[in-house]
Amino acid sequence: MAGVLLDQLQKVIGYQFRNPELLLEAVTHSSHVQESSRRGRDNERLEFLGDAVLNFLVSVRLIEAFPEYEEGELSRARARLVTSAHLAEVAAQLELGKYLRLGRGEEKTGGRTKAALQVNALEALLAALFRDGGLDASRVFIEKFVLPSDLAARSTDLFSTDFKSALQERLQASRLGPGEYRVVEEKGPEHRKTFTVEVTAGGELRARGSGKSKKAAELQAAERLLAKLAGKRLTDG
Repeated sequence: MAGVLLDQLQKVIGYQFRNPELLLEAVTHSSHVQESSRRGRDNERLEFLGDAVLNFLVSVRLIEAFPEYEEGELSRARARLVTSAHLAEVAAQLELGKYLRLGRGEEKTGGRTKAALQVNALEALLAALFRDGGLDASRVFIEKFVLPSDLAARSTDLFSTDFKSALQERLQASRLGPGEYRVVEEKGPEHRKTFTVEVTAGGELRARGSGKSKKAAELQAAERLLAKLAGKRLTDG
């Protein structure tokens, strides 16, 4: 039965594997390996590699499509294209859930419908394509299923300056918790106050911003944390 399903999946993605074992590994959840008498590999290693391949190829495509944008802007756009929510939609479109190899316990608890498991399998599938057919195979898959066909026309959505939303999407893509904002300082008279807000995420990530309103301070803090995540050195102020 597994062979029939794998044949179906290859037809869906439009790629025939030279080494079908890679595809089998990509759809194998750890619960299946733990319960199987035939010890094999689950898809966690491929998932790790697939995440890197995805970010690399999306970065290349963004640089090609938007040569006028700077690093920080491109980083925000990439984060929006690789969010878990978007990848879950792609996995659902491919119906990856029905191809997963699950243990009995995971099967009983609805593992096939869990977005996280489907996203993990999607990233593992991308890595399997890379290992079997190189970057070209991965690029074709990303162009076909992950990136919008009208990418060059989506600049308004991808590069908007709603820094709080962009930060949330970036943190979600990195599988970190949502950003938490708190006012750490208020200065000046009541009618001319300046607020300083600190945003924290993932336990160790933090940045501060200031503004004439709490919202303005939050936006600046979010922008600064985005810049840090993009590799820029900024001092909080």
